Amino acid sequence: MRPLETLPPTETLEIENGLSLVPRVKLNLTIHPSLPSVSKPIDEWQLKRALIDFLKTSLSVSVTVPEEDLQIKRLKDLKKRKRDEPVAHGALFIRDIRFLSSKKKIEEVDNEEEDVKELEKKFLEWRSYVAEKMDGIELNLEGVKYNLSVEIPASDDFERMRKDWEESYAFRNRGYSRGGRQEPDTIVLRGVPSRWFAEPRVSSKPSMLVTHTIFSTFGKIRNLNVSEDEDLAKGMDEYELDIGIVSGLHCKIIVQFEKYRDFYNALKVLCGRSLQKQGSRLSADYEVTWDKDGFFRNSRSQNQDKSSKMQEPAAVRYRSEAPRREPHVSEFTSNDTRRKRFKVRIQLNDDDELGFLNENIGAHLDDLCKSRLNEVRLSVK
Repeated sequence: MRPLETLPPTETLEIENGLSLVPRVKLNLTIHPSLPSVSKPIDEWQLKRALIDFLKTSLSVSVTVPEEDLQIKRLKDLKKRKRDEPVAHGALFIRDIRFLSSKKKIEEVDNEEEDVKELEKKFLEWRSYVAEKMDGIELNLEGVKYNLSVEIPASDDFERMRKDWEESYAFRNRGYSRGGRQEPDTIVLRGVPSRWFAEPRVSSKPSMLVTHTIFSTFGKIRNLNVSEDEDLAKGMDEYELDIGIVSGLHCKIIVQFEKYRDFYNALKVLCGRSLQKQGSRLSADYEVTWDKDGFFRNSRSQNQDKSSKMQEPAAVRYRSEAPRREPHVSEFTSNDTRRKRFKVRIQLNDDDELGFLNENIGAHLDDLCKSRLNEVRLSVK
């Protein structure tokens, strides 16, 4: 496999297990009605036709996009919609970008790295051009006007992510650090089919061994976590999806690399590409980002807390459950004067007398109440 530093953004990268990373342009779409009080559902078919015709006729280079590469999520119930909310969300995928490659320049430029930089610049400029050209256009669908908003997703914008982690780690690296300068090293990948990372004829669930083999293409791995992506469709309950998202069919992969350079190159290659499997027509349009939450660092600290609790002596763990001693009651009042002591005489009907100090009166009275006495008369001297 060629070095990742020399891979242009318009070239496909073949990795392990029959998987390929195919370049594409993704744009997020948001559709608002021109009049906030619209009550008619948007026509999905007409919306797609209008956007496809625009891409064919209104750009400097005609772009053909099949309908399946336009994903639309319509709001189910317009009556519950707030005035400033959109009536639909969507995503546009432009997969045929071969026209951006320039063979003439490749032959003329001796330095391969310079050629890659030229292609990167051309790719980024053209993507921004398409987004700016589409953003703000007005669509007239069956007499109802809509406004289109277009933006480049954060998971496809490598330069934006790089600035984010540089600012974040610049704050962390202020002053002196015992462990030296800190840099990001972990990638989070969501929305990839679980069966593509499973062991064939063994299970449909993703395998740690298979996943490790695939991502070792990008560099030496320190930690790896694979789990079902249950939150993939969260927040989409209010929208009708033209492509269903079924829980359990997609997985979330978190990869921590040994070296910052491997992390950097892997994230750059994963940005702006989709995953394809040999023999399958499906394209997995995943989301990728860097780990902002310190997943493995937090997991390690939790495990250390658990192990320290297990090693803690029983006497220390249950110290709080030991019986507390009764508080000592001073014989002095707040005025630092000694409490007065006096005698109490109990007169019974049989003319017997008992004399005792006041601090013992409670116990003696309790015993007397339990007895069957006819009459008790207390007098205090």
